[in-house]
Amino acid sequence: MLQHLRAPLVITALMVVVLGLGYPLAITGIVGLLFPDRAGGSLIHDSSGRVIGSALIGQDFVRPQYLHPRPSAAGEGYDPQHASGSNFGPLNPRLIERISTAAAAYRREHDIGLVPADAVTVSASGLDPDISPENARLQAPRMASARRLPLSQVLTVIGEYTRQPTLGFIGQPRVNVLAVNRALDALAMNTKG
Repeated sequence: MLQHLRAPLVITALMVVVLGLGYPLAITGIVGLLFPDRAGGSLIHDSSGRVIGSALIGQDFVRPQYLHPRPSAAGEGYDPQHASGSNFGPLNPRLIERISTAAAAYRREHDIGLVPADAVTVSASGLDPDISPENARLQAPRMASARRLPLSQVLTVIGEYTRQPTLGFIGQPRVNVLAVNRALDALAMNTKG
């Protein structure tokens, strides 16, 4: 019987080593060589080299001069260790109440009627770093007023950081919140200096 089990056990052990260890290590090494920034988490550094965030994970900006992200259901804000959506079904009263409350607050803050869906709904991971261009443009007057900048300047920055769907058809147009906020901070520093 041991003779019959030897071949399957050897093949299983070989496959575990090749596919369970070798393949993931090889792919990790290749990706690290070809796309070092993405493989490292797409980290964003400030002028002194300190990590201030990732282009892949949202951050909670709440001050009026900043572009505000999508709401997050990930722990106490954008906590990657608690990434998840709300898991509320479309008829769940808590979801309806949360969206109604968020929509009313967005309408008051921006003095508008229609609210973009991404301004009041969480993404599947709760960590989405991007918002729709429409959402970003609706926030532009508030940011321009808080920063004492011309609205056209803020809209230009938003336009510069608007990305089209990948390959022209995968996903939706999007604006990275952290990138716009950093660009506006840099613009404010250059305006003062």
